[in-house]
Amino acid sequence: MAPSLQTTFARRWWIACTAVLENLFFSAVLFGWGSLLIMLQQEGFYSHLCSDGNSSEKDVLSYTLGNENNSLPLPWLTCTAQEEMLNLGFTIGSFLLSATTLPLGILMDRYGPRPLRLVGSFSFALSCALMALSGYDPSVLAPLIFLALSLNGFGGICLTFTSLTLPNLFGNMRSTMMSLMIGSYASSAITFPGLKLIYEAGVSFVAIMLGWSALACLIFLNCIINWPKELIPSPDETSYTKKVTLRTLALDHKVTGDQFYSHVTIVGQRLSQKGDPEATKLSTEDLKNITKSNGTSHSFMHSARSPIFLFSLITMMMTQLRIIFFMASMNKMIEYLVAEQQENVPDALRLNADYEVGLYSSVFGVLQLLCLFTCPFIGFVMDWKMKEGNEGSKNIQKLTNATRAFIFTNIILICFGVTCLISNLPLQFVTFIFHTMVRGFIHSACGGLYAAVFPSSHFGTLTGLQSLLSAVFALLQEALYRVMLGPLHGNPFWVNFGLLLFSFSGFVLPGYLLVYRHRLIRLQRGSTLDKDQATIHLQDEIN
Repeated sequence: MAPSLQTTFARRWWIACTAVLENLFFSAVLFGWGSLLIMLQQEGFYSHLCSDGNSSEKDVLSYTLGNENNSLPLPWLTCTAQEEMLNLGFTIGSFLLSATTLPLGILMDRYGPRPLRLVGSFSFALSCALMALSGYDPSVLAPLIFLALSLNGFGGICLTFTSLTLPNLFGNMRSTMMSLMIGSYASSAITFPGLKLIYEAGVSFVAIMLGWSALACLIFLNCIINWPKELIPSPDETSYTKKVTLRTLALDHKVTGDQFYSHVTIVGQRLSQKGDPEATKLSTEDLKNITKSNGTSHSFMHSARSPIFLFSLITMMMTQLRIIFFMASMNKMIEYLVAEQQENVPDALRLNADYEVGLYSSVFGVLQLLCLFTCPFIGFVMDWKMKEGNEGSKNIQKLTNATRAFIFTNIILICFGVTCLISNLPLQFVTFIFHTMVRGFIHSACGGLYAAVFPSSHFGTLTGLQSLLSAVFALLQEALYRVMLGPLHGNPFWVNFGLLLFSFSGFVLPGYLLVYRHRLIRLQRGSTLDKDQATIHLQDEIN
């Protein structure tokens, strides 16, 4: 039996804390692809694509993984063809990690987060089981890795997407809590580096994946016990703190979902009115009025055609391509820097390159935990001074905060692009930090902007549409990756330079927000209407 929204509100801290842990270890784990790639190569996935003529020299060397006393033999051939095939699986999985958000958003707006979270946890557990199955005989079952990575991406985004409704339980802390959810999602790239350390300690790949699948089943159980069936309304749409008992309500017929909580809100308002007997009379007229009011609200297409959404789409498409390409090509970039751009690499230097790739991929994964600490910063920016002033002032403050968040994020993105161009291996630690900050900041800023500007009933669908189009655009990373390995012979400079120039398009959105903010200020100052009519609503002025 699904708990009521009132029960969910009472358990909100438990649900939020468990959601952070679930996002951290079971959501966008594919962002730690570099470490999983190394494990798959050691298990021999698609090693049949390699031959003595096109394989790496490291197949005959002892592959040292940072532990002087632990040298693991690598009996499988490795080559560029194998990496391209496995990278295709990452491309498919990362595409589903973003592209499925549109249908998920539509379904969540209609049915609530509970069924989607149940499906997502099941899909994630199944993906881990398939990885374990394919590990029994990679030479025969290697194609299962594509299905496993697809289910992994789909299940991960289900868990992430449904957790974005939880901040509605926290009132004025909504943007901060959303940033924490997105931060845990972005930090999930640490999962595969952590599993890689367990793998290097001697635990088999199959055992790791089976254990991971078993842990994912706990998410399913937690969802059954604690997640509500209904969509969690925003603080502006209902109040969870009104104490109304069902026996005091004289409902004319059964109502559920959004209508029920809209009715409860009106009931609470009427019960708070003293000395007016007529105010305590309850009927379904309130529901009719609410339905009529909702029918006159802005349509989804009105929100989707707004300049704010279109410019945010450009920003997210550019940023998604930038960060996905870096994750897919990071191992090759590190290898190119260590090999000092030599065509015929000596065996000793190649062995050192393999060691550095393993080390840097582990460090990159560990640094993803920074998202848990950096993302709430953007949440604080989005919530800054939101308790002050009237509704019109708060709406203007929302735009001010969003503008600052996007400007800061784009500056970090430009810095990230610059450090990528510098051929200095230790400097890449700074690049990793910038990459981690951008991943967390951009999603937190965009989610906070959508929650502030658009109706909550459009939040899931708009976020899904944005993620879908961004994922389609990010498919270009596969072409860029092949160009880097082919015509550019592993040199990422020109690809990174082109992406750096493209990154400046991210300043279009904060520029428009500045113009739009000044427009609202003029409307507020020039208004001569009465107090109730003079309130400025972002949703009414979105165009």
